[in-house]
Amino acid sequence: MHDPQMMTQMTGKPGFLAALDQSGGSTPGALRAYGIPESAYNGDAEMFELVHQMRVRIITAPAFTGDKVIGAILFEKTMDGEAAGQPVPTYLWKERGIVPFLKVDKGLEAEQDGVQLMKPIAGLDALLERAAKLGIFGTKMRSVVNLASPSGIAAIVEQQFAFGEQISAHGLVPILEPEALIKSPEREAAEDILLAELKKGLDALSGDHKVMLKLSIPTKPDLYKPLAEHPRVVRLVALSGGFPLEEACHRLAQNHGMIASFSRALVEDLRHEMSDSEFDATLAAAIDQIYRASTVKEEAGVQPIA
Repeated sequence: MHDPQMMTQMTGKPGFLAALDQSGGSTPGALRAYGIPESAYNGDAEMFELVHQMRVRIITAPAFTGDKVIGAILFEKTMDGEAAGQPVPTYLWKERGIVPFLKVDKGLEAEQDGVQLMKPIAGLDALLERAAKLGIFGTKMRSVVNLASPSGIAAIVEQQFAFGEQISAHGLVPILEPEALIKSPEREAAEDILLAELKKGLDALSGDHKVMLKLSIPTKPDLYKPLAEHPRVVRLVALSGGFPLEEACHRLAQNHGMIASFSRALVEDLRHEMSDSEFDATLAAAIDQIYRASTVKEEAGVQPIA
C-alpha cells in the first residue's frame, strides 16, 4: 500500500507537481527547447541519455525540494535511472521530500468521435509491480478531448477510470488525465461534458479507491472546484496545455482547489548552456511563480499581479 506520509503530503501540503515525463515522441522537442538540436545526438540511446542529464540537473538543483515541489511525474527511463548515486524515486523522496509518480501510458490512438483514447498499455501489471517496489506513489496517463462529443468524452473517461482501478489494485494512486485541448473549437462545451462524466466516474469508484485528476485549466474559473472537493479525489492538478508560464499561472490562480502539474511551462526558460548558478536561479524563479499560482488564489478577472 502507499506510504501514509506521501498520502498526507499529496492530500494537503501546499505546492505543485513537476511533470518531467516527456517520452519518446516529445523528447526531441524538449531537448530542442533546452538548446540541444537533433544534430547533437545519434539514435534513441544518446537522446535519452541527454534528456536524463537534463532531468537530473533539474531534480538536483537547490530549489527543487518538497518545500514547493510536492510531487514529480517521471518517465519510465527516469524512474529506472539514478540521481546522485541513488535510484531517482528514492532520491526524490529521501533527499528532496518529493513524492514520485510514473507516467504509464503508451501514447494515443488516432482521433475518433472527437477524442483520442489511449493505446493499450501492454505489460501494465508488471510495470506497476516494479514501480511499487521502487517507491513510486502513483501514476499518470493522458488521453485527449478535442470536440464536445458526449459519447467520445464518456469513452475517454470510462477508459481512464478502468485503468485507474487496475492501478489502484496495486496500491498506487492514479492520476487520470483527460486533457481538453486549449485549442479546441468547442472547448467550453467539452469541459462541461467532461465535468459531468468525471463526477459520474468518481461516484462509481469501487472500494476505498481514490484518484487524482489532471485537467486543463478550464475556460470558466472554478468549473472543476466540485471535483477538488469530491471525497474520492486526493488532489486536482492542472496541466499548462501549451500556455506560456505567465499565462498558465495567471489562469491557474483563478481556480480554487487546483494546483499546477506543469511540464513545458516549468522548464521553458532553462537552457543547456547556462552556468549552474544561472540554471538554478532560472528554475527557482519558475518554481516560485508556479508555487504562488498554486497557493495564492485570485478572484476571476483580476489582472495578474506584477
